[in-house]
Amino acid sequence: MKPPGHRLPLFAAAVAAITGAALLARSLLPPASPFRLPSMLRPLLRPLLGAQASKSWRRSRGIIQHAIDAIIITDERQNILQANPAAAAMFGATVDDMQGAPLDAFIPRDQRLGANPATSHYFGNTGIHLRMKGRRASDYAVTGVRRDGQHVPLEGSISSLYENGKPIYTIILRDITERKQVQEKLAQSHTQLRELSAALLTIREEERKHIARELHDDLGQLLATLRVDLALLQRQVRAPEAQNVLAGMDELLMAAITSLRRIASNLRPRALDEGGLYFALESLRQEFVSHYGIACRLHANEEELILDDAHSTAIYRIVQEALTNITRHAQASRVELSLRRVDDKLDISIQDDGRGIAAQDMDKAASYGLIGMRERVWALHGDISIVSDGGTRIMVRLPLPPRPSSANPA
Repeated sequence: MKPPGHRLPLFAAAVAAITGAALLARSLLPPASPFRLPSMLRPLLRPLLGAQASKSWRRSRGIIQHAIDAIIITDERQNILQANPAAAAMFGATVDDMQGAPLDAFIPRDQRLGANPATSHYFGNTGIHLRMKGRRASDYAVTGVRRDGQHVPLEGSISSLYENGKPIYTIILRDITERKQVQEKLAQSHTQLRELSAALLTIREEERKHIARELHDDLGQLLATLRVDLALLQRQVRAPEAQNVLAGMDELLMAAITSLRRIASNLRPRALDEGGLYFALESLRQEFVSHYGIACRLHANEEELILDDAHSTAIYRIVQEALTNITRHAQASRVELSLRRVDDKLDISIQDDGRGIAAQDMDKAASYGLIGMRERVWALHGDISIVSDGGTRIMVRLPLPPRPSSANPA
């Protein structure tokens, strides 16, 4: 016969089963629904639940107190209910100084309502205002103020829970001073690299212009004079053999002059200096059609393309590089060039019907053509986007200097 104590484990198991069922039922109810444990279980569970709650509270408090990140807990009126030592160290205060103090003393309201609208969404005009479900938290940057008045850039997350029907907010903060300094140095370095790139592009264009002018004015004139002298010599020489030699020399001279013009034009298109941007683009279009047999149309107004040398050169090079990429990679049969001026901005569109461009190819380190186009656009403080939609479309928007006023003074 079993002793009477054998029923105790069964009784404990029954209590556990009933409690588990009760807690499961509670979890299925809406958060605001009233719920009470069965009266028969309360006396049995009170010591257990009380001990567990005390243990859980001590564990939570220990985690908060020893956390590396600063943790601040506030009520709905933004009064600090609890702060850990990391928070006190961050703001140059003590835990006792912070507890009971308003949050404004450490994160002023005007520092929460900065340029970032997402931050004001979470801190709001009337204090902390959250529109999140559950305990999800998001990171936002704010500025804190230490006891000595020093401003500290902070990044934190905020979450909410309800205790006795009132909201409690938990704010976790991290000092991002070093990160901000690194970001500022990177931004400064990035700006300097952009300025250096723009300066190098300008220097290269000036060198190209100078070399092209020297080739045309000096070497071109010498070759032209030599051909004139050769023509005079051909008139004086009657021997057939000598005539053949002189005719061959004339052909070589013409080939040299043609090569010289091509090299000089590649360095700096004379059409850009003699006729302006529209004439240069039209010449480029005709040469593109003639050499590669790809249909190309130019949609532009000549009067809208009367620009200074810096903008004209950059736009010409952008279009030239785009056409070069089309011949090398696009396998296109048609190209549309469009340049439209809207107020003080110029919209450029270069579209082909080729095979398009893969997303991973747009940022390749070896895509020098695309990199060159981007650098020229950024040097003029413009924007560029490249999309692949049944071909490739390059869209550029450049700010332009305002047009000179045509009104005559009275």
